[in-house]
Amino acid sequence: MSDITPKKILIVSDTHGQNGLYLQLVEKLAPLDMVIHCGDTDGTDNTITMSPGCPVCLVRGNNDYFSDAPKDAELYIGRYRVMVTHGHHYYISMGNEILKQEAMARGCDIVMYGHTHRPVVDKSGGVIAVNPGSLTYPRQENRKPSYILMTIDDKGEADFEIKFLR
Repeated sequence: MSDITPKKILIVSDTHGQNGLYLQLVEKLAPLDMVIHCGDTDGTDNTITMSPGCPVCLVRGNNDYFSDAPKDAELYIGRYRVMVTHGHHYYISMGNEILKQEAMARGCDIVMYGHTHRPVVDKSGGVIAVNPGSLTYPRQENRKPSYILMTIDDKGEADFEIKFLR
C-alpha cells in the first residue's frame, strides 16, 4: 500500500447522461483524491472520467450499453479493500444482502453500488455497503439529488456522509 492515503472521495451513481450537477459538484468539492461512479452514465463515461483531475473508478450499469467499463471493480482505498458495482447483477432491488455476501467472499471491507437511486450507508453484517443514490433521478422520500462523501481521517478510519443537493 502507498504512504499517501486518499482523504476525500466523491461517490456518485446513476447520472444517466445528465452531468450538470456532477460537474458542479466536482468543481465545488475540488480538490478530490478520487471519484467513484457506480454506473449508469448513459454514454458519458468520458465526461465523468476527464472532469475531476483525479483518479476515477467507473463501472458499467444496466443502461451503459456501449461502455467499456467493467461490470465490477476492486480497489484499495487506504487500508480498505473495496468492491464497486452497479448492483443489478446482485438483485440489489431486493436488498443488499446478496451483494454484501459477494463482497465478503471477495475479501472486501466495503461495497459501493447504485441502481436503486436511494442513498444508503449500511454498516451491519461485517461489510459496509454504500449507495450514493442518484444526482439525476432520486427515488427516496425527499427526492433530492444525493451523493456520498467518503473521508479517511489521519488514523486511516473511513467515514461516509450522505449529502443532498437543493
